[in-house]
Amino acid sequence: MRQVAQIGAAIGREFPYALLRAVSRLPEDELQSALARLVASELVFQRGSPPDAVYAFKHALVQDASHGSLLRSSRQQLHAQIAEALETHSPELMDTQPEVFAQHYAEGGLVEKSVAFWGKAGQRSVARSALAEAVVQFQKGLDQLALLPDNPKRKRQELEFLSALGAALTAVEGQAAPETGHAYVRARELWERLGSPSEFLGVPYAQAGYHTFRGEFDLAQRLTEDLLRLSRQRNDSAGLVLGDYYSGLILLCAGRFASARPYLEGAVALYDRISHGSLVHQAGIHPPVGSQAFLGIVLFCLGYPNQALARSNAAIAEARRLAHLPSLTLSLTNGARLLSLVGDDAALRERADELVAVTAEQGFRQWRAQGAIYRGAAVRPPTAPPGPRHGCPVISPSWRGRAISQDNFKRPGP
Repeated sequence: MRQVAQIGAAIGREFPYALLRAVSRLPEDELQSALARLVASELVFQRGSPPDAVYAFKHALVQDASHGSLLRSSRQQLHAQIAEALETHSPELMDTQPEVFAQHYAEGGLVEKSVAFWGKAGQRSVARSALAEAVVQFQKGLDQLALLPDNPKRKRQELEFLSALGAALTAVEGQAAPETGHAYVRARELWERLGSPSEFLGVPYAQAGYHTFRGEFDLAQRLTEDLLRLSRQRNDSAGLVLGDYYSGLILLCAGRFASARPYLEGAVALYDRISHGSLVHQAGIHPPVGSQAFLGIVLFCLGYPNQALARSNAAIAEARRLAHLPSLTLSLTNGARLLSLVGDDAALRERADELVAVTAEQGFRQWRAQGAIYRGAAVRPPTAPPGPRHGCPVISPSWRGRAISQDNFKRPGP
């Protein structure tokens, strides 16, 4: 009975009879007798009948105690056997529950397999927009990678994980969060060591974003200029899309609206859905969505409210079509900001409510906070006059004095 409980505990809080039989390799009558005693002791509950039965520990503490009673070497061997049995008897789970394989291979000491499955789990979570889960999974993959010999292959894998982790952290924690910055500092170091591969241009792009949202415009500007320079040298249109997009964003945040406009319009014009579709994996956002969303703010501040609303609505519509939640939350946030400036409180309430709902469900804390702010902004004091609010308050007051000058940020020639 103890052996069966230990194997079940290694499988998980719940364990199916078929998997238990495959791992234990006990005779049918002996296995069923041990399970019957476990059920009778009320340590384990049973649903269904063998061979389709599923068992569950009554309490997590019971599972932990059974699992902890295994010797380390036995536990490691058992987890490896469970993963191999799952691959043989339930191969479909490799696509639907890769995190289960990753955890068993990690416990089993099979580091390379664990790394591969943590990467698969993280990418699957990203595809489902479950980015808080993706953060945990990519970090577990990095923890496993640290156990492998330090060589170019490991550096490449680490860069892949850090790039994906940084993009997920951007949505979950925010672009200026310390965790996001730490991920991209290490990613930038690896990127340069590996010869600045073009497929990871999202690393310098995102690092520029980190410094932009911390108000460090000069540093963000230098990083973006480096990206544009490298992309022109390599005739890399994808890098130019990213560089134009972020150049426009930096100038917007710095209050240089007229200078920001051609960059953002250039990013939209240059973007091609077929050849640049994979940029979302590097940027975390679909660049045409982000460019149009920020362009809406720029156009309003330049005195074109109708064009601004058209761009904003186009960004939201495109994000909905793409069914990409980080892009949708970015476009909704900028759409709410624009409606706040326009003074359309009814539309602002509706947009802010949707933003809060989407971000609360996905765990996007930064954008959820902005949704709450704009929900509050929609409640105009009774004495306030209707109509647009004055000015263009898109820049934090603490940033204005640090804005880069028009002269030291000029759009590069063709």
